[in-house]
Amino acid sequence: MRTEKVEIFDTTLRDGEQVPGCKLNTEQKLKIAARLDELGVDVIEAGFPVSSPGDFKSVTEISKLVKNASVCGLTRAVKNDIKVAADALKYARKPRIHTGIGTSDSHIKYKFKSSRPEIIERAGEAVAYAKTFVDDVEFYAEDAGRTENEFLAKVCTEAVKNGATVLNIPDTTGYCLPEEYGKKIKYLKENVVGIENVIISCHCHNDLGLATANAIAGITNGARQIECTINGIGERAGNTALEEVVMILKQHPYLQLNTDINPQLLYDTSLMVSREMGMFVQPNKAIVGANAFAHSSGIHQDGVIKNRETYEIIDPADVGVTESAIVLTARSGRAALAYKAKKMGYNLTKLELDIVYSEFLNFADEKKEVADNDIHIIMELYRRNSRAIA
Repeated sequence: MRTEKVEIFDTTLRDGEQVPGCKLNTEQKLKIAARLDELGVDVIEAGFPVSSPGDFKSVTEISKLVKNASVCGLTRAVKNDIKVAADALKYARKPRIHTGIGTSDSHIKYKFKSSRPEIIERAGEAVAYAKTFVDDVEFYAEDAGRTENEFLAKVCTEAVKNGATVLNIPDTTGYCLPEEYGKKIKYLKENVVGIENVIISCHCHNDLGLATANAIAGITNGARQIECTINGIGERAGNTALEEVVMILKQHPYLQLNTDINPQLLYDTSLMVSREMGMFVQPNKAIVGANAFAHSSGIHQDGVIKNRETYEIIDPADVGVTESAIVLTARSGRAALAYKAKKMGYNLTKLELDIVYSEFLNFADEKKEVADNDIHIIMELYRRNSRAIA
């Protein structure tokens, strides 16, 4: 089956680092950048060089380090921003300048106190200036999610005319519904002059919990780059989660889309980013959460023990998790207890299991979870009772 590639643009080190309390030093950024390059991302957005001397230094050092991915620096549609980004990227094997401007009526009126014609002009000038430094220029239309499609197409046409290689269509406030965002991408595919020469990129935020759904809607309507972060970290409620979109494409081959990501590094990369940023990953987080492959309901446990695929659509090993977790609670059944007991060295007969299970339920009612070591205690109680009866 012939498939098309979707490029993965990782902005963990830029948008992800904007989360309060997640500030990284240069050494930490280099460590994560090296892992992202190993993971197989196509573009690493290394930072916003003009924002601080520390960010400039980090982008410079990441540019020296990264061997495979493009290294990208963010700018506003301001000449000094663009020049500073170009200086920071001068060592990159594949440099990209990411420049742009807000396009929604809200941004134009209140943020820029400008007009639509002026925004189009500034967009074209920024791309043209960036193009004097690098061949690869990505243009972002900030708040594209709330921008009227006809005007958005005009701005994008101007960016393409001046040399943009990628058009980033951000749902900056996480406002769009998937159908709405997908239609926006489709409209641009059909109405931007020169669109056949550029890549459309999806940059979706998670304010309404729709970032991943919107990104998938975007690529099924013609976008071929997704901007995302490890663990979905980012401004406010976060960004599209890299691990989610990668595994969605892997699990749905009929979409005929693929990435170059090595999924077996996903879980370890998630742990690394969580550790370095001090950002806790919620247990029920898709793909990389502690409970993503954990089962505590007796019905589910029985099904998974008999055949993993009854309740798991992803093999944990595919994302670097050792195995599914059978968590013993008062909701667990005999099958789960027998399974865990056997792993602890106890081969129980059916009769023994019935007796031990009663002891287990009494124990489990007193605790949220029954740990592996608790099984030894339960078995010792069973043996004492058996000797007393004998």
